[in-house]
Formats: sequence, structure tokens, C-alpha cells
Amino acid sequence: MNSQITNFIENFNFAMFLLFAMMYLYQIVYMFIAFKAKRARELNNIELKFHKIGVIIAARNEEVVIGQLIDSIHAQNYPKQLIDIFVVADNCTDQTAVVARRAGAIVKERFNTEQVGKGYALDFMLKFIEKEYSHKKYDGYLVLDADNLLDKNYISEMNKTFNEGYRVITSYRNSKNYDQNWISAGYGLWFLHEAEYLNLPRMTLNNSCAISGTGFLVKADLFKENGGWIHHLLTEDIEFSVSQILQGDKIGYSRNAVLYDEQPITFQQSWHQRLRWAKGFYQVISHYGKRLFSGILFNRGNRFSCYDMAMTLMPAMLITCFSIAVNSSFYFAAIFGFINEKDIVLVTTMSILKSFLWYYSILFFMGILTTITEWNRIHSTGWKKIWYSFTFPFFMFTYIPIAIVALFKKVEWKPIAHTVAKSIDDVLDNVKN
Repeated sequence: MNSQITNFIENFNFAMFLLFAMMYLYQIVYMFIAFKAKRARELNNIELKFHKIGVIIAARNEEVVIGQLIDSIHAQNYPKQLIDIFVVADNCTDQTAVVARRAGAIVKERFNTEQVGKGYALDFMLKFIEKEYSHKKYDGYLVLDADNLLDKNYISEMNKTFNEGYRVITSYRNSKNYDQNWISAGYGLWFLHEAEYLNLPRMTLNNSCAISGTGFLVKADLFKENGGWIHHLLTEDIEFSVSQILQGDKIGYSRNAVLYDEQPITFQQSWHQRLRWAKGFYQVISHYGKRLFSGILFNRGNRFSCYDMAMTLMPAMLITCFSIAVNSSFYFAAIFGFINEKDIVLVTTMSILKSFLWYYSILFFMGILTTITEWNRIHSTGWKKIWYSFTFPFFMFTYIPIAIVALFKKVEWKPIAHTVAKSIDDVLDNVKN
């Protein structure tokens, strides 16, 4: 009996790791493709056309940071007459609207405590633009968060990719407070990895990329087709990505369009934000899961992209949670005497430790590879870059309890306070080595 249970535990954990590896092997392949793509010379043979861009910023109590974002938009190496800035001051109780107007933005205030969230604010502003500024005939809308900052060539680089025919384009997401602590660095390092080791190989293989929160350009006609911004789940960005992929669109990636945003620095803030993300992922898989898996079989143009999105949304955390639950049940059954087998505690403990070491090694490899290849783009001291590569796996491990809680807890959208009032020059002047 003893050997049967211990063999089951060992075989179960090996099977879980093998399943995990099989499902995500393609992302290891992505790394090799990305590494090769980084060394390839970019060819820009497409005729350059400057598009008229409406910049939409959804802001809630962002008086501290929104002025710097608008200044960075005004400083773009792009024809000024082709850029208009729209700010929706969404349920603000501070001076966000005043600061934005003074900085040169067109501001519309919105007060609605029933329909709360970025998606509703975006739809509100799109309808306002359609009513009051349709004569401007914008080619596309650039969606930003109020805490963002733009590299001076951001819009011109997005415009280059726009000229390639993509209707939705995401960008390179960097961090303006990477070096504050292990939490902000964890976010920053993941977004860098997502940009260069997920979206870059997707783009290289002509698969669809995915939008990550902020910094994306959408063709105006697409919003007209959809009837505005119609995505209101807790993670409206990934919902939008999945919806467009299912409709046959391929989302592009502009790797030289660099955006900086602010990351949470306290675990409480991070917990609430990522709890919303985890719950939002569950909502998306609940709403779109059947169509995604159908797309894997029948969506000829985006078949692999449907698989990629399905893997992005759910399995990793659920496999991990299931593995922990099974191991823990045997562990506590032995501890409390429900199973009279002395070796069970040792076997389950060793299995959990082995799994931890395997996953830590994989995540550390992801983190250190991204750190080394993006070294000059990470605005932090050298020793912090290395140190945060070691803490990155622990940051990712904290998703496990978050994913478990999100399964059972009702989650609502809550704003994250932004306090890092840096200009783009402040970020670029930060120590790089």
C-alpha cells in the first residue's frame, strides 16, 4: 500500500510537469525565434503614409501623472497637426480635467458610478468623438493609460506598422519605475518578456499578438464595425484581443514603439490588481472558451493564435493549483492520521520541492534571458537588474494564491493610485548600468 501511494504521487507530479511542458513547449520555441528575430535587420520598404491619430486617455484621479504623458505626446517626432489628444476624466474627484486641459488635451468628464471601468470610459469617449469630431476623420485611435510616457518616436513607429495593414497594433511596454522594488521589477520584467519573447515571435511567424493593457493602436473603421468599445469584462484588453482573433484579425507588434508605465510597488496594490486580472482571465475563458477551442480546429487563418490565447488564459495556473491541491491532500491526510503511511509526508514534500525547483529554474531562465537581451532598455542599476532576475520567479509564484482566490471571490474593478511623476527625460536620464 505504501509503495502504491508514493508511486502514485511521484507519477502524478511527473505527469503534471510533462503536461505543462507539452502545452507550453511552443513558448520555448518562441524564445529561439525571438532571439533570431532580434538579430535580423528590419526592412521598411512600405511606402510611408502619415495617418491622422486620435489619442484616447482614460483617467481617474490622475492629476499627478497625466500632464507628463500629454507633454510626451506633444514631443513626438510626428506631424503635430495629425495628432489630437482626448482625455475622459472618469468619475474624478481631483483636478485631472483641469490639468489635462491646461496641457492641451480635449477633455470630457464622465460621471457614472454604475458602469465602472476602463471599457465604459473608452466607449463614452469614442461616442463623444463620433458626435463632435467626426469631421476630423481619424484613421486610428491610440489608447493609453494616464500613467504612461511615450518615447519621442513612439507614434511614428506605430504608424510604420499601421502602414503594413494591421488593424490593431500593440507596442513595447517598458517601466518607468522598474528599480523601485522586486514587485515593480517583477511586473516590468514580465512585460518586457511578453513584448520580445511572445509578441515578437508571434509577429515573425505571422501569428496574432495580444494587447497587454495599454499602448495599442486601433483602426477607426474597426470601432465603427464593432459599435464602439463593447468589451467590459475585468480584463477588457485580453477580451478585445481574443474577440478580434476569433473574427480573423491578426494583431501586430511595433517593437520600436517604446511606452513606459508605472507599476504597483506594494503587495496589497499588486494583489488587488492581479486578482482582477486572474478573475478577468476566467471570465474571458468562460465567455470565449468554446469558440477558442473551436477556432483551434476550424479557424484556418488564426488556428494557432486561438491555441496561443487559450494557453495564455487558463491552463498554467489551473494545472499548478490542481497539482498543489492533490499533493496537499495527501500531505495533510498523512499529518492528521487519515493515511497511516510515514513516507507520504516525505514523498509529497520532496515532490513539491522538486516542482518548485523546476518551475523556479524555468522562470529564472526566462527572467535572466530577458534581462540580458533587454539590458540597455531597463532603467536601473546593474546589480538591481541581476538581483531582480532572481526575485522574478517569486513574483510569478505569487500568482498561485491569487489564481486560487480568484476562482471563488467576487472581484470588482478598483483604480490603482499612480504617484511616479516623472517626465520622459527623467526616465531616460536614469542610470542604465
